[in-house]
Amino acid sequence: MQVTQSKHIHIQEVDELLPSLAVTWNLSTAQLVELAIARGEGQLTADGALATTTGKFTGRSPKDKYIVDEPSVAHTVDWGKVNQRMSEAQFDSIYARLLQYMQDKQWLGLDAFAGADPTHRLPLRVITEYAWHQLFAKQLFIRPSAAEMQSAHPEPFTVIDAPGFGADPERDGTHSETFIIIHFAKRLILIGGTEYAGEIKKSVFSTMNYLLPDQNVLPMHCSANMDATGKTALFFGLSGTGKTTLSADPDRRLIGDDEHGWSPQGIFNIEGGCYAKCINLSPEKEPQIYHAIRFGAVCENVVIDPETRIADYDNNTLTENTRVAYPIEHIDGAIIPSTGTHPEVVLFLTADAFGVLPPIAELSKEQAMYYFLSGYTSKLAGTERGITEPQATFSTCFGAPFLPRPASVYAGMLGERIEQHGTRIYLVNTGWTGGPYGVGERMKLSYTRTMVRAAIAGKLEQFAVEPYFGLSVPQTCPDVPSDILNPRHTWQDKDAYDRQAAKLAKLFADNFERFKDVDDAIRNAGPKAQQQ
Repeated sequence: MQVTQSKHIHIQEVDELLPSLAVTWNLSTAQLVELAIARGEGQLTADGALATTTGKFTGRSPKDKYIVDEPSVAHTVDWGKVNQRMSEAQFDSIYARLLQYMQDKQWLGLDAFAGADPTHRLPLRVITEYAWHQLFAKQLFIRPSAAEMQSAHPEPFTVIDAPGFGADPERDGTHSETFIIIHFAKRLILIGGTEYAGEIKKSVFSTMNYLLPDQNVLPMHCSANMDATGKTALFFGLSGTGKTTLSADPDRRLIGDDEHGWSPQGIFNIEGGCYAKCINLSPEKEPQIYHAIRFGAVCENVVIDPETRIADYDNNTLTENTRVAYPIEHIDGAIIPSTGTHPEVVLFLTADAFGVLPPIAELSKEQAMYYFLSGYTSKLAGTERGITEPQATFSTCFGAPFLPRPASVYAGMLGERIEQHGTRIYLVNTGWTGGPYGVGERMKLSYTRTMVRAAIAGKLEQFAVEPYFGLSVPQTCPDVPSDILNPRHTWQDKDAYDRQAAKLAKLFADNFERFKDVDDAIRNAGPKAQQQ
């Protein structure tokens, strides 16, 4: 297939760091689909989506993320296991060899934005080796108009995504051939050694998480939607806890499914598309997501019938972490541009593998800060390399893998906004009930949807405090069996529940020990069993 240079508004040459690359810029969706198929990178499904596979890596590689330790960030990054240091010499060595690898190959480039609010948006240039990775980026970032491209903007961040180029761990000091490196001073993001396209999305999110606090914007790992009157709700949670599913509500308008900023003016989507898990997807349970999978969407690791090309969303042969990326315009009624008012309700989503947290509970401000800092959930199968079954974990601010600054920066900003706007906070367990993982069952999506809608509408009443976690649990909820609301009632073995609840309470307490400078009011808002 012959592809010519795009005539889009972006005419400028690649900057002096990339002087001799052959880059074709800003191809249309149709051109990228055609090119991906011509290169053997994917095939069309019966619904018109592009189906691809991501090779041996079907999830993110958090142990292979690095930030270059240079003067502009040396004293503000929270260095450690999440934000691993890379020296400038290490970076320069990898970058030089990557540029050499890129010579004499045809690359694809995209002009895009991160951030729907023009005041806080970040210009991007995304250069990819694969056509389907370019389509992924085109659908997930904000696509600028010609007029927006001509406006003055800060210098863009350039993302170079080269799955075919791997690091040399012995030479480069990396853990594996995979690397995701952010160099803030050079405004460069390098990705190599992995075909998992989600690294493109999350590396940009990590970059925004560093930059936005300096603009008095709280970056958040959350989805957002709005009702007909303009009232906004946020859904925090790690991958697989239900952010995309619960925010894609036919009765509400979607603002975004995963990443947002909360500025003094309100909230805005950082992205221009959605990245949904689609294992066990059905038109009955998740109609908006199901019908968004059409031409222009990218299906990752979804098994496709070789003759009919019909997608089998129940098939986990390749991974549990089957995904689909699509532009937000594929969701009927989505709000564009993706901005909203200050949220009236915030929901913390957790997939509790212990099966002991209530399906929904209202939090005080102190409890909200405690559970936000704790970020308890279970890593679900496939979302990261090596995760094959749910594992209990604490991910600070429900997004620790993507937060370059200390947790106190983000938590403090959230606390200020909750107090300023009188936001109501709820903890929602989308995980297990009736027993832990392997014994109980996953909470029914229909029940979770009903409880979330009732919370947003202010229809949850008659709260009682349960003994282990000190959480205010509603005694009734329209269209939800009352026994479901009290997790202990769903267990046949009550003593087993008590042991599991005490175990989880201790895990909370042990984890919270790392927060040394937290007010006693917040520390004491944790599980009551730890204080007995």
